[in-house]
Amino acid sequence: MFGTSEMRHIFSDEGLVACYLEVEAALARAEGRLGIIPPEAAATIDAVCKSVSIDYDHMRRETEIVGYPILPLVHQLVKAAGEAGRYVHWGATTQDIMDTATILQLRQALAIITRDLHELRTILAKLATRHRDTPMAGRTHLQQALPVTFGYKVAVWLSSIDRHIERIQQALPRILIGQFSGAAGTLASLGPRGLDVQAAFCAELNLAQPAITWHVARDGLAEAVTLLGLITGTLGKVASDVMMMAATEFGEVAEPFQPGRGASSTMPQKRNPISSELMLAAAKAVRQHVATMLDAMIHDFERATGPWHLEWVSLPESFLLTASALHQAKFMLGGLVVDTNRMRANLGLTHGLIVAEAVMMAAAPKLGRQQAHDVVYSACRQAIEQGGMLADILKRAPEIVGALGGDAAIDHACDPANYLGLSGEMVDRVVGG
Repeated sequence: MFGTSEMRHIFSDEGLVACYLEVEAALARAEGRLGIIPPEAAATIDAVCKSVSIDYDHMRRETEIVGYPILPLVHQLVKAAGEAGRYVHWGATTQDIMDTATILQLRQALAIITRDLHELRTILAKLATRHRDTPMAGRTHLQQALPVTFGYKVAVWLSSIDRHIERIQQALPRILIGQFSGAAGTLASLGPRGLDVQAAFCAELNLAQPAITWHVARDGLAEAVTLLGLITGTLGKVASDVMMMAATEFGEVAEPFQPGRGASSTMPQKRNPISSELMLAAAKAVRQHVATMLDAMIHDFERATGPWHLEWVSLPESFLLTASALHQAKFMLGGLVVDTNRMRANLGLTHGLIVAEAVMMAAAPKLGRQQAHDVVYSACRQAIEQGGMLADILKRAPEIVGALGGDAAIDHACDPANYLGLSGEMVDRVVGG
C-alpha cells in the first residue's frame, strides 16, 4: 500500500548496490581514460562491476561492523578484479560513492514521478473538461458559499500538478550533480589532476560537475524530498475533498467500484474511500520526512557525525510513499464516479440562499450596493427563520422586483447555474496548459 514495485526496485538493496557498482565502474573508466590508473586495469574493473556476483550475506555482516556498505563492497570488487583490484576505488571516499549512487537513484525515481504526474494531468484534464459546466456548491469554511462547477474544482487540482511538473524540471539541474571529492572534499589524493578526474567521472554518468564538494551541503537532496512533500500535499488535498464529497450526507462522488474494495468486516453496506485514505496518509508521512531532511542539512564541519544517516531513511521512504500516492490518485481519479444529480440537489439545500450574492449584485446598480445588501439580507433571514424559497420571498419585496424587472428576472438570478462566474473559462485556461 505504501510503495510500488517499480519504485521499490530502485531503492532495494539490489538496486542500491547496482548504483554503487555503476559509480565505481564510471570512476575506473574516467581514471583509465586520463591515465590516472592503467587503462587495462580500468577495463578489468569496469567489466567486473558489470558481472560480479555480490555475496549479500557477507556484505551485510561486514556492513554491520564497518557501519557503511562501501568498504565491504570494495573488498569483493578487489578480490574479483585480481591484479587490477589494487586500483579499485582510486582516490575516492565512501561518501563519494554513496552520494553519487543516491543521485543515480533520484534520477530514476524523479523520472517515474514526472511520468506519473503527466499521466495524472491527462486524467484530471479529461475530468475537468467533462464537467466544465457541471454546477455544484462551492464551499468555504465547510459552508455553502457560491456555485462553482465540478470542472472548476478539478482544474484547481490540475493547476497544482502543472506547477509540480515545472518545479521538478527546474530542480533537476540542482539535484543531478555528481560527487567525487575525496576524504575531506579537497581532491588532495589526486593532486593537480583531481578536477579533471571529477569532470570525467561526472561525464561518464551524465551528471553535472559540482563547483565544490557537497559532502556537507545537502540542499539538493533536501529540495528533492521537499518537492515530494509539495506533490503529496496536493494529493492529500484532493483526497480530502473526495472523501468529504463521498460522505453519505454529500454523496457527490464515489471512488471506482471494485468487488471488495473498501469493504468493512462487519458492515456489508460500506464502501470506504480507500485510495483517498492512502493518499492522505502518504501526504502526512512525507511531510514528516521533509522536516527530517531539513534537519539533516545541518552537518558538522567537513563530514557529519549522524545527520547523513537520516537521509538513508527519509529518501527511500519519501519516494515510495509518493509513488504510492500517485498510483492511488491515478486509479481513483481515473474511475471517479460523479453524481451530477446529487450535486444539483445539494445546491438546493439552502433554498436559494447560495445565490444571495447574485441577487444583490443584480439589484445594486439601481438600489446601490448597501441597500441591495440590506434588502436581500432581510429576505435571507426570513428564509432561514420562517422557511420558504428565497426567490418566492424576494418576489414579495417591491424593491427587488423593481430593480430586477419582474418575477422572471428574479427566478433567473436565483438559479445557481446562472451564477458560475468564469468557472468555465478558467477550466479552459488550465486544461489548455
